[in-house]
Amino acid sequence: MRLVELTPPGDRVITGTMQFTADDIIRFARQFDPQPFHLEAEAAKAYVFGGLCASGWHTCAGWMKMFIQYWNTETARLTAEGLEPPKLGPSAGFKKLQWVKPVYAGDSITYSVELVESRALASRPGTWINITTNDGVNQHGDVVMRYEGTVLEFA
Repeated sequence: MRLVELTPPGDRVITGTMQFTADDIIRFARQFDPQPFHLEAEAAKAYVFGGLCASGWHTCAGWMKMFIQYWNTETARLTAEGLEPPKLGPSAGFKKLQWVKPVYAGDSITYSVELVESRALASRPGTWINITTNDGVNQHGDVVMRYEGTVLEFA
């Protein structure tokens, strides 16, 4: 089974929702992005965001976490139905990454993926490159992050 058979281009798939707590934001920031507006609520008030907010990299990691959980569930479902799930990965990269709005402590971000295009690679028979648009939307319906991604698929 090919990915285009499972989710045709233009079909947006919700992969999951992740809540961003102050503790999670600070824990991630300490390890990967130790800027004051990600580390300390009081210090964050003095910055452009006006409060403690998640690193953009944290919001992207949230997208990946939700996608992997979704894909593992989808793979198990297809296998249980006697179908062979598409073999995905790795990514060939991404572009147009945008952190549109800050993600504050207490925000819930719902992530999605949409297949835009799938084409065979002439250099690798039995391999396709899938182009996707990916985003995260907060509980108010505001897009907070988006990017265009790629993922390889193998026969």
